[in-house]
Amino acid sequence: MERRGVPLTVSSMVKNIMDIAGIRVVCPFISDVYYIADFLLRQEDIEKIQIKDYIKNPKENGYRSLHLIVMVTVYFSDHKCDVPVEIQLRTIAMEFWAALEHQLRYKKNRNRMEGLQKQLKQCAELITAADCKMQQLADQWL
Repeated sequence: MERRGVPLTVSSMVKNIMDIAGIRVVCPFISDVYYIADFLLRQEDIEKIQIKDYIKNPKENGYRSLHLIVMVTVYFSDHKCDVPVEIQLRTIAMEFWAALEHQLRYKKNRNRMEGLQKQLKQCAELITAADCKMQQLADQWL
């Protein structure tokens, strides 16, 4: 909040930070991601703020996931407050790629990031193909 130059207050935080809390849901199949998102968004106590569909529109680096920014009511001992929460929904394959990409990109100091980025994107494409094939099998056999 200091970096953004906004006041360090709860009301300012709720207004300016859209992921005060976060939840990640890992699903077996792509269809499960959308089923759970739809289920959550139909709940009366959850207000949809924004949807970022990185499954249908992956990020340039290959990252895939469905992000829901929602408003939920949090109950404190003396009051309640609406708080923005980010819910990330992804498949096991998407989680696998994202976890390893994070390790490679952020946990180590890399001088040759361009070569790494290209290879990570290739891995994302392979994993996406496997994810889609698993969805086809699920559609056929489940």
